[in-house]
Amino acid sequence: MLNDTYKRFKSGTDIRGVAVDGVAGEPMNLTDDILSSMADGFILWAEEKTGKPSSSLTVSVGRDCRISGEHIADIVMRRLARAGVKVYDCGLASTPSMFMTTIDLGCDAAVQITASHHPFNRNGLKFFTRGGGLDSADIEAILQYAQDGDQPAPVVGGVVSPVNYMENYAAHLRALIQREVNAGDYEHPLAGFHIVVDAGNGAGGFYADRVLEPLGADTSGSRYLEPDGMFPNHVPNPEDANAMASICEAVLESGADLGVIFDTDVDRGGAVDRFGKEINRNRLVALASVLALERHPGGTIVTDSITSTGLNEFIEKHLGGKHYRYRRGYKNVINKAIELKAQGIAAPLAIETSGHAAMEENYYLDDGAYLCTKIIIKAAQLRQRGETLESLLADLKEPVEAQEIRIKITDKDFRATGQRVIDALTSYAEAADGWQIAPDNREGIRVSFDKENGDGWFLLRLSVHDPILPLNIESDSAGGVAVIRDQVMGFLKTQSGIDV
Repeated sequence: MLNDTYKRFKSGTDIRGVAVDGVAGEPMNLTDDILSSMADGFILWAEEKTGKPSSSLTVSVGRDCRISGEHIADIVMRRLARAGVKVYDCGLASTPSMFMTTIDLGCDAAVQITASHHPFNRNGLKFFTRGGGLDSADIEAILQYAQDGDQPAPVVGGVVSPVNYMENYAAHLRALIQREVNAGDYEHPLAGFHIVVDAGNGAGGFYADRVLEPLGADTSGSRYLEPDGMFPNHVPNPEDANAMASICEAVLESGADLGVIFDTDVDRGGAVDRFGKEINRNRLVALASVLALERHPGGTIVTDSITSTGLNEFIEKHLGGKHYRYRRGYKNVINKAIELKAQGIAAPLAIETSGHAAMEENYYLDDGAYLCTKIIIKAAQLRQRGETLESLLADLKEPVEAQEIRIKITDKDFRATGQRVIDALTSYAEAADGWQIAPDNREGIRVSFDKENGDGWFLLRLSVHDPILPLNIESDSAGGVAVIRDQVMGFLKTQSGIDV
């Protein structure tokens, strides 16, 4: 069992910690010794997973642009080489590209040094095999090896070789656009198309000059393409209001046809139409669903739990697909889609409203650049017919109001307290007039209300990682959120162990 020291590094299916000392009062806990123990634990896990000795393993290592990335990557690569592993040093790379090294380069596993959209002083380790990203139990096993001080025996012969795999990855995206747009000028299918990119100084700047520009696109007006691990302009996060305002502004200022934005390590993306309107959250899920169901009519779209009623209607009534609401957590929705596929159910897309989108055609890999590439392909195809991207979302009914309230759990055993509150609210909802518990909800409790009682819904669930009960509320009428909120909060104020 993990002790408190190592338990704090487990962040779902990643390892994360503080990599820079003295920032915001946070002491560094990803020390060189701790990182070495984690790398050793990964080697032992990989030996067991693959059935190969460390001297027969090939592992790629990449990093995003965080200021601690090079140092951490160096420690990881030295520990791998010490155990006889053949190491490919991929340098600055996107997280999805690191998974693709297991496909294209035949690596047994890949390690990405990243902490996604978290502050610059954070960093961590993310792992892949050819089967995809690791699950929670795998991370726990790696950390258990690290905690116990288990080490692979030193083996002579480990070598580190530099590999510029991002060139291969960019070429793959370019070829995909050329093939699917199939324009008269095959080499330049984006000629005359103005697309701006906001990389937020993360690892996504390559997309403008190595994917779009060689295909003829005008990328003038793009922002923050240069990697800078201090993220001086805005948080690289498509969910961040300032980040989305930046790309919206860039589209309008430059008169672009489309804008795309990535998070730090490019496993998430978002878009903006020519009018500066966000294609994000429910709108992004809707557009991705259009793309997925074109090739898989009647297929099942797996989403997280907080998607709107209008999105459900769009997928099922307008697109003719099936909507499977599941739990928050991008790995949860991906694993559920893979599970459905194994049962013989077509599940071409697993997507979280945060922007993690994994398509079956792309190994169920959550890849922001791949998703944006598919959006650009569709926009180019529509342009050939004199149509526009935003027309695809004309039938999406969006809520009039929406709010998220994050309720802090004050008890130490926050999961038990959170579940107790959810169970109590469920019992209350079953007897309350005008409260309709959703029959297809698979996380927390979701309740719908008619026009007289708020004209919308709420979802109360337990956060994936934190001592928080997120309360999401949407309404199709002005003032409806307040009506629903007052009813729910009135009950929650009767519960102990939470700060309402």
